[in-house]
Amino acid sequence: MNMQRAALLFLICGFLARTARPACAQSVGGPNATGVANTSAADGTRSPNSGSPALTGARHPQYRLRKSDVIEIKFTFSPEFDQTVTVLPDGFLALKTVGDVFAEGLTVAELKDLVGQAYAPTLRDPEVSVILKDFERPFFVAGGQVGRPGKYELRSPITVSEAIAVAGGFTEQSRHSQVAVFRTVTTGVVEAHVLNVKAMLASRNLEEDFELQPGDMLFVPQNRISKIRKFLPVSSLSTFFTPAQF
Repeated sequence: MNMQRAALLFLICGFLARTARPACAQSVGGPNATGVANTSAADGTRSPNSGSPALTGARHPQYRLRKSDVIEIKFTFSPEFDQTVTVLPDGFLALKTVGDVFAEGLTVAELKDLVGQAYAPTLRDPEVSVILKDFERPFFVAGGQVGRPGKYELRSPITVSEAIAVAGGFTEQSRHSQVAVFRTVTTGVVEAHVLNVKAMLASRNLEEDFELQPGDMLFVPQNRISKIRKFLPVSSLSTFFTPAQF
């Protein structure tokens, strides 16, 4: 009887050992089946650092140089080569003693590497720092029948209706239902979006009130009645039409 009890106890201990090992391996924070650490929280949500676009740079791309940007270049051990240069209309930088290098479209880090390569034949292991001193601020242009047509800095996200308000709002000659936004896609290619701001605001539904992008042009056309107003008597014109209709 004692031998039977000992054999049964041995089988139970072996079963517990086999079932306890996978449970330990699956504990929170341990590696998963692919060998990657488990970053899931207890409630099933992912950790803020797992797959974050901010870590890959996809959501916040680096600024790329444009024409008229002002660059300050400093050499740690050769200050006689320090210089402040401007990206020319053809996209080149005129560097001291080495000539022109193409800089348009590069990031500051890429330009730093390029400058170091350009001066490598002249300086031994040049230590270079590149500073973006001045650049064209993001902007949008408002034209047509708005209170204050012009060019405005785009300092924060702004929608079409907000941009109209910034530009002084509609005038009496505005055609509220045909507000156009022109956006440059590539060189020589421009797409146009037409927005019925009158209907959008009347319905109190701003789902179509999209955000402007840097370089967008907002244009509010003139309504039809204002075009013929000067040819009609004022009394008869006010009898049949009001600017709000358009």
